Amino acid sequence: MDHQTTPLVSVRNCRQAYHKDSSADLVVLDDVNLTLQEGEIVALLGRSGSGKSTLLRIVAGLLKPTSGDVRWRGEPLRGPAPGVAMVFQSFALFPWLTVQENVELGLEALGVGKDDREERSEEAIDLIGLGGYDGAYPKELSGGMRQRVGLARALVVHPDLLLMDEPFSALDVLTAETLRTDLIDLWMDGKLPVKSILIVTHNIEEAVLMADRILVFSSNPGRVAHELQVPFAHPRNRFDPAFREMVDDIYGIMTRRKAPEVHTAAAAPNPFAHVLHPVGTNLMAGLLETLRSEPYNGRADLPALAAALQYEVDELLPLGETLSLLGFALLEEGDILITETGRRFTEAETEDRKTIFADAVRTHVPLITEIRNVIDQRSNHRAASVRFRDQLEDHMSPEYAEETLRTVIAWGRYAEIFEYDEEAQQFGLEEEDEDEHNE
Repeated sequence: MDHQTTPLVSVRNCRQAYHKDSSADLVVLDDVNLTLQEGEIVALLGRSGSGKSTLLRIVAGLLKPTSGDVRWRGEPLRGPAPGVAMVFQSFALFPWLTVQENVELGLEALGVGKDDREERSEEAIDLIGLGGYDGAYPKELSGGMRQRVGLARALVVHPDLLLMDEPFSALDVLTAETLRTDLIDLWMDGKLPVKSILIVTHNIEEAVLMADRILVFSSNPGRVAHELQVPFAHPRNRFDPAFREMVDDIYGIMTRRKAPEVHTAAAAPNPFAHVLHPVGTNLMAGLLETLRSEPYNGRADLPALAAALQYEVDELLPLGETLSLLGFALLEEGDILITETGRRFTEAETEDRKTIFADAVRTHVPLITEIRNVIDQRSNHRAASVRFRDQLEDHMSPEYAEETLRTVIAWGRYAEIFEYDEEAQQFGLEEEDEDEHNE
C-alpha cells in the first residue's frame, strides 16, 4: 500500500455512546470524521465535554468506538495502534523512579536492551532540555520540567504519531509558552522523531500558534463543526493582525448561536435536558460590571476581554453563555454585549439584584421553576434532591447532572426561591414563604 497517499490515521462516521439503564444512550461523539497525514500538526479545539479526549483515545486504539471505521495506515485498527505515543495533561510520572527510569519505561515495555535504552533515553532527555537531570526524582522538578519528562517518555519510542491531551493546561502561562515554543522549534528543525502531532486543546491561541489545521468541535454530542487551515508560517507572531483576526474568527464560530428550538404548547421545554455551567453569581456580577464600565461601555471583543481578564476560553465562554441564557448579555460573532436587563442588574442595590435574578432564572431555567412547583405541591414543602438528579441523569452524564444540580442549588438560594438542606439533601421553602403557604 502506498504510504505517500495513505493517511496516517483515518476516522470515518465515528460514534461513541454509553448505554444508560432505563433511558436513552448518552452520546459523546456523533458522525466524527478525521484524516491525519504525515508531516502535519492538527489541533482538536473545543470546550470541555465536547469529546475531544475521547476521540484521542479512539485514535490511539485504547477505546473502541460504538460505530464507525478507524484505520491506521489504511488498515482497520484493532487494539492499541503501533507507533503511537501520548502525552497527558497530568504529568503521570512514577514518583519512585528517576527521570531516566521514567523515560525508559516505554522502551522497557518494548523489550529494548539496557544499553540501547540508556542511550536513547539520554538522547530524548537532552532533546527536550533536561540534560543533567537524569538522576533526579519528580518531586525535585518544577511542573514544566515534569511535563518535559512526560514528553521525553513519549518521544523516546520514536512514534509515528504523537498524541497530546491538553499538555500545557496544568502549567503556568510562561512555562507553557516556553515549552510550546521549544516543541515547535524542534518540529520545524526536524529534530522531533515523529511524523505527525494530534493535539487536544481548549486554548484558541494555542491552536492557532501550533497547528496546520484546526478541527473545531461543537458539544452535546461532540461533532466537528468546522475545519480550518492555518495559513501562517512558523514561527508565528500572536500580535500579527492576521493572527489576531483568525483568533477572533474562531471565537465567533464558538459563540455562534444555534437555531432556537421550536416548542409548542404541547411540547414545553424539558427542564431536565439542559446542562448548566457552574457559574457563580459573583462572577456574573463581576463580568457585567466590567462590561458596563470603561473601556467597554457595554460591548467587548471576547479575545481582548479574555486577555485583559487572563481567562481561558473554557472560563470565559461558559460565563458569557450563562449571562446570555439568563438574558443579561448577548453573544454575537465573538463579541459580548450587555442587555438592558444586565444593565439594570449592575445598577441595582443588593436586594433588587436578587429580585431581578429571580425573575431571570424563573423565566429561563425551567428546572428551578420545576423544583419550586414540586415544593409548593408537597404538604411538608420538602423535596429530595436525588429525585431531580436521577431525572437529569436520564439526559446527561452523572458528572454533568451533579454540576447542573449544584448550580441550580446555588442560583435558587441566591434568588431566595428555595432553601437547601445539605445534610438531608432536600429542597425546601424559605421560612417566610412557608409561613405564607401555611396561612
